[in-house]
Amino acid sequence: MKWAWKTSTTPATAGRQAEGCCRAAVMQGTHKTTRRPARQSRPMTSEHENANTHENTPVRLDTKIAVLLREDLEPWQRLNVTAFLVSGLGTAVPEVIGEPYEDGDGTAYLPMFRQPVLVFEAAKETLSTAHGRALSRALPIAVFTSDLFATGNDRDNRAAVRAVGRDHLDLVGLAVHGPRNAVDKILKGARMHP
Repeated sequence: MKWAWKTSTTPATAGRQAEGCCRAAVMQGTHKTTRRPARQSRPMTSEHENANTHENTPVRLDTKIAVLLREDLEPWQRLNVTAFLVSGLGTAVPEVIGEPYEDGDGTAYLPMFRQPVLVFEAAKETLSTAHGRALSRALPIAVFTSDLFATGNDRDNRAAVRAVGRDHLDLVGLAVHGPRNAVDKILKGARMHP
């Protein structure tokens, strides 16, 4: 699947715009009037036919989901931190979650993000700078500190983060969602994860 992006200064609207676009196309094809103007002489199409023609239209998203990991993490830590971080965005920014999935046999599956998650890595200093930039822009952010590797439940995780001041957190990862240009500025100095 190919992804097309556009830049906007309005955060968290990509899903609504795409949904509104599709809804408008469907409404246009199924709207019935008592009098049909002569120029609309072609037969009306069904909702299903309109949805299928819309499936091949590139999805243009104006937001970005990004995970930034500290470059010195072990492979298992990178996977663990990424999983924890993105789970926070799904709850705080519900519009990033798409519709449920279903296979050809009708088996239902959980919905997932409606856009790619980009994973980056950087040195500890760059991660701290990105943390400050994200907070200054008031974007939704999830953090994972090194202390969380020693805890085993949500209560202890939250207590470990609460025990340390914002500027002294030993960050090993963060996840952020927002307008593409703002997220790009936050991640300045980071590189795509290999």
